[in-house]
Amino acid sequence: MTDDAMRFFREFARAPLSVGAIAPSSPVLARHICATVPEGGDPVVVELGPGTGAFTGVIQRRLAGRGHHLAVELNPVFAARLADRYPGLDVAVSDAAHLSDLLDARGLGPADAIVSGLPWAAFSAHRQGSVLDAVRRALAPGGAFTTFAYVHALWAPPARRLRSALRAAFEEVVVGRTVWRNVPPALVYHARRPRALAPA
Repeated sequence: MTDDAMRFFREFARAPLSVGAIAPSSPVLARHICATVPEGGDPVVVELGPGTGAFTGVIQRRLAGRGHHLAVELNPVFAARLADRYPGLDVAVSDAAHLSDLLDARGLGPADAIVSGLPWAAFSAHRQGSVLDAVRRALAPGGAFTTFAYVHALWAPPARRLRSALRAAFEEVVVGRTVWRNVPPALVYHARRPRALAPA
């Protein structure tokens, strides 16, 4: 077992509801999730729940020093490890629901791409909604939001609720291919054109 896998499992054992998985995402899933990160220009890319960095390295390679890569991680152990491993990465130890405030504090505009490794199945309906609202506020009109769900749990209420919430939040939601080479297998959601939020 790799150091990252051991660290991930320890954090899962300590706080299973906030970590949400027993192992990091596979490189194959990471490539599918990060495919929407622009390979040109100077994009703002946000990574929610990076954990031990399964997606982080792929994003860093696609950006190749361009733009701004903000990683929002609630777990301070994971956040410290990411900051050490990727010196050019902007790591915020914060809640994903505060995304707009984090971007504003850095003087950044809307995100061109938001990728998520958050444990949606562990979230309540309110928590899912608050994070998706934050994504809608922070995403540029032409931007893309990408996340995933585990195949074995698609029948469960949290997974069904996530699918419904994504379709309510975005005009376009495309279900990508199932990534069998992941533990457990997962499918990818690509969402674009965020719908306007109702006035507060």
